[in-house]
Amino acid sequence: MKMLINGNLIDKNDKIAVLNPFNNEIVDHVPSGNGEDVKNAIYSANKAKKSIRDMSSRKLSRILYDIHQELKEKSSEISRLICLETGKPIRDSKVEMERSLQTLLMAAEESKRIYGETIPMDAAIAGKKVFGFTIKIPLGVVAAITPFNYPVNLAIHKIAPALAAKNSVVLKPSTQAPLAALKMVEIMDGHLPDGIINTITGSGNVLGDKIVTSEMVDKISFTGSVNTGLSIARKAGMKKLTLELGGNDPLIVLDDADLDAAVTAAVSGSYLNAGQVCIAVKRIILQEKIADQFAEELVSQTKKIKVGDPLDPETEMGPLINEKAAIHVERVVNDAVNNGAELLWGGSRKGAFYEATVIDHVQNEMELVQKETFGPVSPIIRVKDLDEAIKLANSTPYGLQAGIFTQNIEKAKKAVRQIEAGSVLINKQPTFRTDNMPFGGFKMSGIGKEGVKYAVEDMTRSKLVVIG
Repeated sequence: MKMLINGNLIDKNDKIAVLNPFNNEIVDHVPSGNGEDVKNAIYSANKAKKSIRDMSSRKLSRILYDIHQELKEKSSEISRLICLETGKPIRDSKVEMERSLQTLLMAAEESKRIYGETIPMDAAIAGKKVFGFTIKIPLGVVAAITPFNYPVNLAIHKIAPALAAKNSVVLKPSTQAPLAALKMVEIMDGHLPDGIINTITGSGNVLGDKIVTSEMVDKISFTGSVNTGLSIARKAGMKKLTLELGGNDPLIVLDDADLDAAVTAAVSGSYLNAGQVCIAVKRIILQEKIADQFAEELVSQTKKIKVGDPLDPETEMGPLINEKAAIHVERVVNDAVNNGAELLWGGSRKGAFYEATVIDHVQNEMELVQKETFGPVSPIIRVKDLDEAIKLANSTPYGLQAGIFTQNIEKAKKAVRQIEAGSVLINKQPTFRTDNMPFGGFKMSGIGKEGVKYAVEDMTRSKLVVIG
């Protein structure tokens, strides 16, 4: 695979190997870009922004529909790339492509629904006989920086709204899983004027500062770690920012809950993509009365998870992105067990694989639940009542999404009011997301919202027009 700058595929002598986490074999190589490549990509996007800004909304929408159609025709090929480079089971890789296609369709529709508003100028003394209205104009150049875990869907959540709002784009995908995103962008470029969409690959440390500090970049949309997000915020200057920095999402289950539904939600929420999801269930907070029964049923369902070759359609969970990530999960689980937590199931590692793991009697101060573990672990914390559950839910620096299972509407309303998270889901796990909903958290989980309509809004600015 190659970088794409100003409509040209660019290769380099220095390359980065993209490894298959399942067997550590090389899937492909990508160029190791440098600061000059970043400069060229941003310059190309800046030069091309006029061509998309002057495009009619009708034509732009038609282009996005055409891109959708070609990506749909090649979705099997791209799904396979996702599977190979991330270790995500092929069944889930296909779901990622389906969601990405849906997100692109939403952007095609939203590109024709970018409205300003009329202003009642005569509400002020000087405004009599004056008309005022706003129009939405594009920002210019949007830089998208994406992680490995959803290499296509998270990229499309940045690229599609940026294009719908008539911006040009520079994408820097994760070097751990860049292939599917590069293929997607190559397809997009075939439908767009040169320079409107560009990609660069290489070390984040080398390329990141060049992107973040460039005066020709108007917005940065980043998904990744808190530390990197804070660094971007410090260096970005006057740029618009959307930062999605992960979560430590709690699932609260009260003693009046539908336990079967709650256990099923905990399993799907904890082990999806081997737990490498920012909105994965990372803490299961159980009311004491139902904790024993819940834990028993959770172990029973966890044992049934089929682990294996991600290309096998029957596989439900594959490896983590690499052995280093699996070693980290192993370390924090072992630390919890050594400090009094009880391992009910799992806890073993083999290479990049880590077993689906249930661990009970976890204490709130443990690293396992204070930080984002990013692995297939179900840590159980027992509480007396809803007040204690909410206190624990709010006890980490994160606030992305939270779920609560209860049949009591008053308790649900209390949770909605008091839990500090961007979304609170009633009788759903926090892993739930539709691609049109406003998505983004509080506290250290970031700033801004994704979801096509909301991203488009943030990728434009308002200009006031006054007619005297």
